[in-house]
Amino acid sequence: MVISEPAYLLLLGLLAIERMFELFVSWRHARWAFAHGGIEVGRAHYRVMVLMHLLFLFSCVIESALNVHAISPFVSAVALVFTFLAQFLRYSAVVTLGQYWNTRIIVMPDTPPVTRGLYRWIRHPNYVAVAIEIVALPMVRGCWITAIVFTIANALILRVRIPAEESALGASYSEAFSNVARFFPNLRGS
Repeated sequence: MVISEPAYLLLLGLLAIERMFELFVSWRHARWAFAHGGIEVGRAHYRVMVLMHLLFLFSCVIESALNVHAISPFVSAVALVFTFLAQFLRYSAVVTLGQYWNTRIIVMPDTPPVTRGLYRWIRHPNYVAVAIEIVALPMVRGCWITAIVFTIANALILRVRIPAEESALGASYSEAFSNVARFFPNLRGS
């Protein structure tokens, strides 16, 4: 069974509330970081990234409301499972980073990089979660145009954001993660 329009809108509403909560947590973590010598980089692309995420949710609503695409119940169910998997990955990253997690790039000088949790296997589990969500969430209702457009938009933003973040984190980050893949764990070992 494909999820109904009202159920999908409820899911999108819950995810929108989740994003507002994340921005609040990010704001609190930023205040703490700045009070402890944190330095922010990448402000210009941050605004674009926030706008992209906002437009993504609106696009899901609009394309789903137009109801122009048929979707198989199997694809819808798999997409829903991957949507929840993305949330699990996201919050695993948030919990692992703790006070250092932020939606902005704020670096704490002389702080060693976090290398526990999912970070043992991949450098950017949060970005993996976002990429999964951007494909899966629209496909719950067959919104493949949204999935394609925002996957491309997200890839373009990450092409700027990831190098900015890795550069800001510096040599200790590069050294700690020299044998850790960015997105997909190396299951064969180093």
